[in-house]
Amino acid sequence: MRYGFWAPVFGGWLRNVPDEGMAADWDYMRKLCVRAEQIGYDLTLIAELNLNDIKGVTAPAMDAWSTAAALAAVTEKLELMVAVRPNFHQPALFARAAANIDQIANGRLALNVVSSWWADEATQYGLQFDQHDDRYGRTNEWLQVVNGLWSEPRFTFTGERYQLKDAICEPKPVKKPRPVIYAGGESEAAKTLIARQCDAYVMHGDEPAVIAEKVADMRKRREKEGLPPMQYGMAAYAIVRDTDAAAKAEVERITKLDPHAPGFANFDQWLSGTQLEREMKIAEYSVSNRGLRPGLVGTPASVRERIAEFEAAGVDLLLLQMSPQLEEMERFAAQVISSVH
Repeated sequence: MRYGFWAPVFGGWLRNVPDEGMAADWDYMRKLCVRAEQIGYDLTLIAELNLNDIKGVTAPAMDAWSTAAALAAVTEKLELMVAVRPNFHQPALFARAAANIDQIANGRLALNVVSSWWADEATQYGLQFDQHDDRYGRTNEWLQVVNGLWSEPRFTFTGERYQLKDAICEPKPVKKPRPVIYAGGESEAAKTLIARQCDAYVMHGDEPAVIAEKVADMRKRREKEGLPPMQYGMAAYAIVRDTDAAAKAEVERITKLDPHAPGFANFDQWLSGTQLEREMKIAEYSVSNRGLRPGLVGTPASVRERIAEFEAAGVDLLLLQMSPQLEEMERFAAQVISSVH
């Protein structure tokens, strides 16, 4: 298993905890990532949003790609998986900038290609927002352009959205044949594109049996395309404590809703249904990316056992969120990673 973590570009991951003790700034990010590679983490995922969807749209949100370039210069081993949204980046100019960052990182850059989901954000910034399947049409062309520039001395392309003539990208990325391309998605359009054009499939958190089905499905799709096996990653929120009771108490703390918070009344109406449905909705509102579903909550021994279940399901990369990130990553590294490596 490889261990990755979400870079806290939004100042945390908890919607019910206003201050998680990790500022959305360069000082904290540098300290966190330098320390992470010292204690056994393999990768950081740097999300790309211009608006903060965790702490509120007016809260600070670090820019993904300038942060990635800075991290490339101050880290040595950490893989930098940086999110990129095709409708926000002209592909030829992006290919050049990303290749340059990979040169700085000496081959440690990877892409997390995200077909944008936030229409209001695109509207605020005056950018095109495609409808669902059209997003994947754009992503398909976009990836062809980036790959062409990274692999050919001169590249010409005529598509519906992009046209290039004899374009040059030098220097090319250090990583050969290209930086690893990760992507996630659960629609038919998304899975078809990922099986054909990407190297790794990343999933929201879920139970091992659900993840195993998703991995098996993508393996069949990949084999049908006649392409090499993919990597499989999953998001998860981790809580490690000396006792199960202490771990459960932390879950209660981070999922306790504030009835005085703006918008709570509308959210409370959404919490209809059975008690189980209500608890699931609260958990998924409180922690993004279905992070509590995998159940990486408990003692070090129980968390290690759970990780083994995900390994058996086909997962080879965990993308972890924790809070406060630095302190919890130290604990997880000492009590979980060091014991399973």
